[in-house]
Amino acid sequence: MSTQTPPLVDLRSARFRAEREADWQRLDALVTRAERRGLTRLSFEDARDLAGLYRTTINALSVARAISLDRALLTYLEALSARAYLVVYAPEPRRAGRVHRLLRVGIPNAVRRVLPALALAYAALILGGLVGYLLYFDDPTWYGTLMPAELVQGRDTTSTRAELLDVLQSGSDQALDDLAGFAGFLFSHNTRVAILTFALGILACWPSLFLVFAFGLSLGAFVGLHVERGLAYELFAWLSIHGVTELSAIAVAAAGGVHLGFALLFPGRATRADALRRNGRDAVKLAVLAAFMLCVAAVIEGFGRQLIQDPAARIVVGWGIGLLWIGWLYGAGRGQGG
Repeated sequence: MSTQTPPLVDLRSARFRAEREADWQRLDALVTRAERRGLTRLSFEDARDLAGLYRTTINALSVARAISLDRALLTYLEALSARAYLVVYAPEPRRAGRVHRLLRVGIPNAVRRVLPALALAYAALILGGLVGYLLYFDDPTWYGTLMPAELVQGRDTTSTRAELLDVLQSGSDQALDDLAGFAGFLFSHNTRVAILTFALGILACWPSLFLVFAFGLSLGAFVGLHVERGLAYELFAWLSIHGVTELSAIAVAAAGGVHLGFALLFPGRATRADALRRNGRDAVKLAVLAAFMLCVAAVIEGFGRQLIQDPAARIVVGWGIGLLWIGWLYGAGRGQGG
């Protein structure tokens, strides 16, 4: 009677597996948990074991290849090692992690990289405001030309000081539902302006800068009307509480558009398509920042400005929030790529 003796390679593989299989099973279980729930959900002991078992499994794979063990065992070890590598060294960031990195690193670094475009946007806004202000004092009829009809809301050259002051101080007696509706209207209007300034920047920058300049013209005429009525301080406080954030959001959106335009005008050694892809990464981050700032501005304008009536408090709140924006965008993420 004859017996069939297993090949020598099968005997070696069986012995090799028996000595190490418990560690492989433990590693497989840890990798599966990390894949499903994230590496951060592992305990300290499990994370330590994961790193150690990964190293021993890589060593086992090297030995298995060197002594030519069976193909099925090599395939299993290769697959387990690859999964463990992705968990240990290249974890896929979860959604919350990506958002956190965008806010902590991506957006602040993008803003600092596009400072020339941002300076141009602010310059266009300030220049427009100055021109609109001077035009109003040269001829008050410019007010009707420069101010959009939907934003006039009864404030025109026929308004008295008392009427304008009443508007600046209105809102404290409004219901929350009314304030919410007002906030929604403001967000919708300002978002349209921001989207246009961003999207048109790809047309060689100038449309974005012109739109911001035109927005500044309206603002300058509006300021001129109130200054003429002796309401400079009250208007400054009224604008401060929301305008620091709102106007900055529009400038940021315009800077994103201008940055796209720079790729067409000054591609450098890259093709224009490559320059657009390069600049587009930062431009999109600025668009996200502008949207976030507009949301904050709409809430402040729809609620905070209406509920906070003291001019000094309005100034402190508005410029305090502005300092928070500067602190975040200037200080966050330095020395980190993104």
